[in-house]
Amino acid sequence: MPHMDVPGGRLYYETEGKSENPALLLIHAGIATLRMWDPLVTPLAEHHFVIRFDTRGFGETGSDDVEFSNCDDALRLLDELGVERATVIGSSRGGQIALDLAVEHADRVAGLVTIGSGPSGFPEVELSEAEDELFDTMDSTWEARDWPAHMDAEVRLWAVGPLRDPGDIDPDFLETARTLNRFNISKIDENPVPRALEPPAFDRVVDIDVPALVVVGEYDITPALMQFEYLAEQIPGADSMRLDDTAHLPSVERPGAFLTVLEPWLSRHDL
Repeated sequence: MPHMDVPGGRLYYETEGKSENPALLLIHAGIATLRMWDPLVTPLAEHHFVIRFDTRGFGETGSDDVEFSNCDDALRLLDELGVERATVIGSSRGGQIALDLAVEHADRVAGLVTIGSGPSGFPEVELSEAEDELFDTMDSTWEARDWPAHMDAEVRLWAVGPLRDPGDIDPDFLETARTLNRFNISKIDENPVPRALEPPAFDRVVDIDVPALVVVGEYDITPALMQFEYLAEQIPGADSMRLDDTAHLPSVERPGAFLTVLEPWLSRHDL
């Protein structure tokens, strides 16, 4: 199992495909690990060098309780693998990291794909009543330190979404979402502190000059939907897509549908 030493930690990563092919860097959501990309890696690796890693506080990466930069970790991994530029594909929190990379290290980013993501520094958005209730459940389970219940509450909010009934969701997808999130219980007592980008990406996305694809699930929460609209309008020339019948994890819930959009987009932009 490949690990790479970074200041105050050890990143777990995986690669697939030929290293001479165009590189894709996949950054997972905050309720998952690099395993969320499993259904996509093999088809993408036919024509790409696919790189994915567990960020600090998640999966099989280990970290001391230190301040660190998610961008620096990603760049160190690219350096380790001899990759000068990559198309960065990030889901949720991973998409925010991808946006930070695109505005702060434009020379290393060949293309950008965000899934249910917003830029760092995005203003707070008022939640719906249903969303407020789901967040309250997450808060109460966190305070009780009931980690399985807390992570199931996260899945209810993010993977199901406030407008859908769990009984209407594919049970295999729900089990996958629970498994992805519960793997991170072992990291609860790790407290690495991510250093915020200054200035944040919010006012800087207008300067992104690489191909960009902005994706959101139809039933995602209000802030994610508003962030999607903002990115689609503010990133010059950005393509955008709402994936039907999904919430915050569209690439996990409907990987085939996601690939039917992603692969032609990559080809069209020679990425």
